[in-house]
Amino acid sequence: MIINRQIDFMGKRRIAAIGSGLLVIISLLSLLINQLQFGLDFTSGTSVRLSYDQTVDIPAVNETLRDNGFNDALVVSFGSDRDIRIILPVAEEVAEADQSAAALRTGEEIAALLQQSSNAQVQLLGSDYVSAKVGEELAEQGGLGMLVALGIIMIYISVRFQYKFAVGAVAALAHDVIIVLGVFSVFHLEFDLTVLAALLAVIGYSLNDTIVVADRIRENFRRLRKGSPEEMVNVSLNQTLSRTLITSFTTLLVLVTMLIFGGDSIRGFGLALTIGVMVGTYSSIYVASTTILYMKVNREDLMTPVKEGAELDGMP
Repeated sequence: MIINRQIDFMGKRRIAAIGSGLLVIISLLSLLINQLQFGLDFTSGTSVRLSYDQTVDIPAVNETLRDNGFNDALVVSFGSDRDIRIILPVAEEVAEADQSAAALRTGEEIAALLQQSSNAQVQLLGSDYVSAKVGEELAEQGGLGMLVALGIIMIYISVRFQYKFAVGAVAALAHDVIIVLGVFSVFHLEFDLTVLAALLAVIGYSLNDTIVVADRIRENFRRLRKGSPEEMVNVSLNQTLSRTLITSFTTLLVLVTMLIFGGDSIRGFGLALTIGVMVGTYSSIYVASTTILYMKVNREDLMTPVKEGAELDGMP
């Protein structure tokens, strides 16, 4: 033993690998069967934005809309407690070329209806039609953006550390993204642009955690003269554990506050980040580190290369 370890992380890596594998398989199966419940940002529909001169009573707005035939309307807050966004499905009997005009008429109708049913002044900020083609392009560009991000990350870590660390980091990031997507698929939660933004933020957060651990692993491989690779990784994980837990805890405090008080408009964003931070903390400890061990990282992989002729320095 090279140090009195507090936690034998790598001794439990096989159990962790089984758990991660099950979660990933369940997520992939759900994505294959249930797919994702894409929001208006990725499908066709009408978005009506309204502004009140006082705090909006969203339950009352929902009741008014249902009483007047808008049964499928989704009302969310955005910007402030005086602004709302109403999302409506597309009227199938209206041709796509006429949807923009129909969206404007719908917006004006809803604004007048809500003003009549309340004592507030209601202003129509905008009423837009989002076509299915635009949604398809957003989905493609978002997916491409994540793939490009993962590719750049792999190149960066290969240059800064070693390719085995790059494989471990990308495996951890893919693990995190798949599980977050799986949660949204299993529970039929709406997937919109805010959730996509949260996924990219999860990649950044998890990568930062993984790099901190990888940097300590490299340092210990170079500094400590005795010990197996498993012991080196365990030492490094215990040394960075307090930093990892404090960072994750403070981040989760903000995210939980966002979930409770942020309103419907950012609920998906907050939920995706909350899941991502928890899974990302776990993956930086187990997925990335375990992958490095499975690839048989050793001291020779991480030693600073000696420049040609350096061994002759100082000799007569």
